[in-house]
Amino acid sequence: MELADKVTSKPRELFIDGQWVKPAANKYFTTINPATEEGIVEVAQAAEQEADLAVAAARRAFDKGPWARMKPTERGKIIFRIAAVVEQQLEELALVESLDTGKPLSFTRTRDVPFAIDLLRYYAGWANKFYGTTLPTDESALACTVREPVGVVAIITPWNSPLILSLMKIAPALAMGNTLIHKPASWTPLSALKFAEICQVAGLPEGVYNVVTGPGNTVGTRLTTHPDVNKVSFTGETVTGKVIMEKAAGTLKRLSLELGGKSPHIVFADGDLEAAATFAAKGFCLNQGQICWAGSRLFVEDKVHDQFLEKLLRHVREDWKVGDPMDPKTSVGPLISKSHLQEVLGYIDQGKKEGAKLILGGDRPPMKKGYYLNPTVFDEVENSMKLAREEIFGPVLAVISFKEFGEVIEKANDTFYGLASGIWTRDMKKAYQAARRLKAGSVWVNCYGALDVMAPFGGFKQSGFGREFGQEVLSLYTETKTVWFQM
Repeated sequence: MELADKVTSKPRELFIDGQWVKPAANKYFTTINPATEEGIVEVAQAAEQEADLAVAAARRAFDKGPWARMKPTERGKIIFRIAAVVEQQLEELALVESLDTGKPLSFTRTRDVPFAIDLLRYYAGWANKFYGTTLPTDESALACTVREPVGVVAIITPWNSPLILSLMKIAPALAMGNTLIHKPASWTPLSALKFAEICQVAGLPEGVYNVVTGPGNTVGTRLTTHPDVNKVSFTGETVTGKVIMEKAAGTLKRLSLELGGKSPHIVFADGDLEAAATFAAKGFCLNQGQICWAGSRLFVEDKVHDQFLEKLLRHVREDWKVGDPMDPKTSVGPLISKSHLQEVLGYIDQGKKEGAKLILGGDRPPMKKGYYLNPTVFDEVENSMKLAREEIFGPVLAVISFKEFGEVIEKANDTFYGLASGIWTRDMKKAYQAARRLKAGSVWVNCYGALDVMAPFGGFKQSGFGREFGQEVLSLYTETKTVWFQM
């Protein structure tokens, strides 16, 4: 059986307590290939009843199962086994991710799945290394801290990079001994279901990882309000993050939220303009611009404005080819859905009405099917325009000129987002001053979009709180307990 046939051969069910479960109402929805506008496979549509079953399974697995009490080294070994199975099934998982999202297969094969493997192996190694401490009391007592898992964790993930954005939560949560219910985005549920199969093969105990697919307003809401869920970890848009925060307040759940961005990418006249143009193109074209840290506001010092734009447009045209995700030459696939494409086109129309100057794209390529959009660049954008204020989540770039250092820092920070930022300059004093003054969780100097499993990532302001990646995330999946022994 060819890989594509294997992916689409049968309806996908819910994964609860180590078993594949049909939805009680026998409802299914179709996940769509955005490159062909055709259905891939039928997927079970859970309701509150199935969410409750998944929570009960995770609760039993945490309270009575071996996972939380297992020697951390043994937990790590199982996670290492999961990583090994992911590596063995790399081609199938890459294809699943590409079919479901429209990402170019060349990217999912060489970036997404390998990064997911790195996440699993990195946090498998942390399972037995997140220590408590001994506190310096006098001889009459012994006081120490221990780190214990939070408990049952609901993980709610988005559609733009579902595998990576799921594993960055799943891997550390498992390493710390938690049990999980995963609600993937309804547009892209397949990699979560494939990962559940992989967990079965690797021997993860029943009930430790559960997957419930279905609408956010029923399944997501139930998980967010359920009294037996101890924590919610969410990545997605800021509006939804606020709703989750409000609903979780009733039970004071632990929360971590990685939300939207409108990231400033600043090019000073003394920067390496050729390299900056390469990264500026990547900053809004990668993943069709459907990426939280996209450098969608490009600030260019006016004295090099024309020269820089010439380089930028050349790199967009040469390096970012729109086409079939299965074609190895493609670097820009389709947007995720018809409704999202229409929303992005609406922003382009609004940009024209507001007086921004369209200098590239703004139209669709001549393809018979698929939610494709050509990379689009607007010049002469004002920081007050919608193009510069709202997260478009598509391959649309707003170019804004500036004259002075203080001016660009003020404009860069003039947003309620604060996820990421970039700076291009050969003056390291200027770079350091800018990095300290920019209100963003990540500042990339003479690069853009650099990520590593070791480097914490997250937002300031309304881009959320808590950090993904690195050691710092482990504290989000543990509680600190102080134990005092009076002698």
